Amino acid sequence: MNSLLAFLSPLLPFAASLVFLLLFLEQISYLKKKRSVPGPPLVLPFVGNAIPLVRNPARFWEIQASLAKSSGVGFSVNYIAGNFIVFIRDTELSHKIFANVRSDAMNLVGHPFGKKLFGEDNLIYMLGQKHKDLRRRIAPNFTPKALSTYTALQQIIILKHLKLWEQKSSESSPKPIPLRYFARDLNLETSQMVFVGPYLAEKVREKFRVDYNIFNVGLMKLPIDLPGTGFRNAKLAVDRLVEVLADCAEKSKRKMKKEEEPTCLIDFWMQDTVKELEAAAAAGEPEPVHTSNFELGLYLFDFLFAAQDASTSSLLWAVSLLDSHPEVVDKVREEVKSIWSPESDTLISSEQLSEMKYTQAVAREVVRYRAPATVVPHVAAAEFPLTDSYTIPKGAIVFPSAYESSFQGFVEPERFDPERFSEERQEDRIFKRNFLAFGAGSHQCVGQRYALNQLVLFIAMFCTLLDFKRHISDGCDEIAFNPTICPKDDCMVSISRRCPRFPNLSLQ
Repeated sequence: MNSLLAFLSPLLPFAASLVFLLLFLEQISYLKKKRSVPGPPLVLPFVGNAIPLVRNPARFWEIQASLAKSSGVGFSVNYIAGNFIVFIRDTELSHKIFANVRSDAMNLVGHPFGKKLFGEDNLIYMLGQKHKDLRRRIAPNFTPKALSTYTALQQIIILKHLKLWEQKSSESSPKPIPLRYFARDLNLETSQMVFVGPYLAEKVREKFRVDYNIFNVGLMKLPIDLPGTGFRNAKLAVDRLVEVLADCAEKSKRKMKKEEEPTCLIDFWMQDTVKELEAAAAAGEPEPVHTSNFELGLYLFDFLFAAQDASTSSLLWAVSLLDSHPEVVDKVREEVKSIWSPESDTLISSEQLSEMKYTQAVAREVVRYRAPATVVPHVAAAEFPLTDSYTIPKGAIVFPSAYESSFQGFVEPERFDPERFSEERQEDRIFKRNFLAFGAGSHQCVGQRYALNQLVLFIAMFCTLLDFKRHISDGCDEIAFNPTICPKDDCMVSISRRCPRFPNLSLQ
């Protein structure tokens, strides 16, 4: 041991000098990329500001937005876990990023470490013609007929969970219940039923729920891909989820070959797909792209990811905002009462849903006021001229902020005001470019109508069937990331039934 120490001792000054040199070069590289853009003048070596981001994401992004706003340039920079980042607050600059998603400019990544979690071949990362072709194939999933099928399923599941919430609240009384966990389960079951409902056995559903929760936890962890870490567990969970969804795609193909009526999203998708597969087989050609069970499993997981957490966020903020605006609740109840009665024991039809103009305005305002996915990560595939005076360096992670855009342009944007989306004011049209909750450009959310239907149905049924009271505590409505934004206290509420009885709803 002594001889080893004697050998290493002369090398320590050289090692220390090398480490210092690497740290110095890292700082120089950061400052060279930063230039005069607002951001921290110095950053911790290697990790940068990753620790503050993980500890308090809301505060981290709040600081970035403040720097971007106060400087007047509309964006700011930082350094996270070896990655130079650019945060964009200005709406027009965000549109510039969304409009340039291509191989030689910006690549959408959805999550800073998403490729390690989702794999390289997911819908999120597709570009060019391949992406256009897949979007074309997805289009039948969101026709009026398909959406009508989904709204029926959505209502049945919403009712099932509202009954459960009322029961849990009664059992917990006088203590409120944390709605985040219940809303998460509601949306996961909704996604399962709408996307692949008939093809998941009850036993599989429970395992599916567990694996999705493991994945959710991993989203908030640093990308340390070692056995036993939350990130590695999340990767393994994704593999299992994709395998289950791929099996559902195969079962749907068999059903659609028999030309049976579609009952869920994958069925609407497979109607044309099986015809293409049969035509290719008859011609002795290989299977068309985007049609293998594994690929379909990946794409279904993308849908699940997009629908699950964003919708949970919106449901929670809807409850919180409705509680703090009783006049809005009264208007929703009055409108729904004039269109649909729980005592009728009938589902809300697509036509009735379209008549609920005010309730739709409330849903859109919830999404504007608290955009679920606050930032949409991209990676610069090449140097990208953001402004006349600043070029984003290649490899930088770029974060256009849908959240910040929602508070630009609109009249009194800090005020929750559903009337802004009325036919009289039409702020959704006047300030359309600022409404970026569903993204923009070629990767704009293809399922936004489905997502809004889910929120409108929830608000209509929640207000009509239940009385509710938010438990107010210090900081309860501060923003927390889970991974989309939610009230900090998990939305603690007390719930009771307000209708004489719950309706009996079933598929016709």
